Amino acid sequence: MDVRPRSRWRRAATFSIPLGLFAVVTLFPFYWMFVTSIRPDEELYSVDVSPFYTLHPTLAHFRFLLRESFFGHWLWNTLFVAVLSTIISLFCGILAGYALARLRFRGAGTMGIGIFITYLVPPTLLFIPLVAVVGAFGLLDSTWSLILTYPTFLIPFCTWLLMGYFKTIPREIEECARIDGASRIQSMVRIVLPSAMPGILSAGIFAFTLSANEFLYALVFLSSPQQKTVPVGVVSELIRGDVFFWGPLMAGALLGSIPVAIIYSFFVDYYVQGMTGAVKG
Repeated sequence: MDVRPRSRWRRAATFSIPLGLFAVVTLFPFYWMFVTSIRPDEELYSVDVSPFYTLHPTLAHFRFLLRESFFGHWLWNTLFVAVLSTIISLFCGILAGYALARLRFRGAGTMGIGIFITYLVPPTLLFIPLVAVVGAFGLLDSTWSLILTYPTFLIPFCTWLLMGYFKTIPREIEECARIDGASRIQSMVRIVLPSAMPGILSAGIFAFTLSANEFLYALVFLSSPQQKTVPVGVVSELIRGDVFFWGPLMAGALLGSIPVAIIYSFFVDYYVQGMTGAVKG
């Protein structure tokens, strides 16, 4: 009896079909955003046309978004805040994670757990005292308020992730460099950091994605239309009362998701490797 057809059916039932369903469910929101963003208003509000395709595609919603709204400002503010927040969080996370993973001092394990616990505190509780801190610095309605507050929840996770990854790097490599005359900083920069690059990129992708998609802090701290980020600007400026501008809304959501998707497509292998190393650590 030939077992190859049975093995093919088993592979399809256990791998191909579930993977296909997962891909459809994952990609369907992007398809819906794309179709809605190119549908004219006549089709958007007509019950006689199927919502899954369009008969007369148009770029009018994209033109409205780019010409008659502050979407360019929102996109620049989002990238500016996300890049600076990621750099600050990675710098602090690398130093803290290396110290907790490599240096021997009393309470290192407890401190590492405490740092990660701070990441679990809900932002809905933290933004209340942070409003007073941001106001005291005179940064309300400024993108610098987000750059100041985003590291409060990015640094703990980056530290925890990098601490686990640093533990997977053998100490002997660094000790050999120390024996050859390298200082602690030199051995960290020249030996440990290049070896930990997948973990660093993984933490950077996470920090960039979380800061680019953050909504609550940006909604509370920013009020001027020009200062808003994409998640807040698209929702607050393209919904007026009970009127939803569905075409520009979906166009803004689609364009806002492109930078993050591009970054993931380039660094997905490093992201998976970094998360795997952190879990093993």
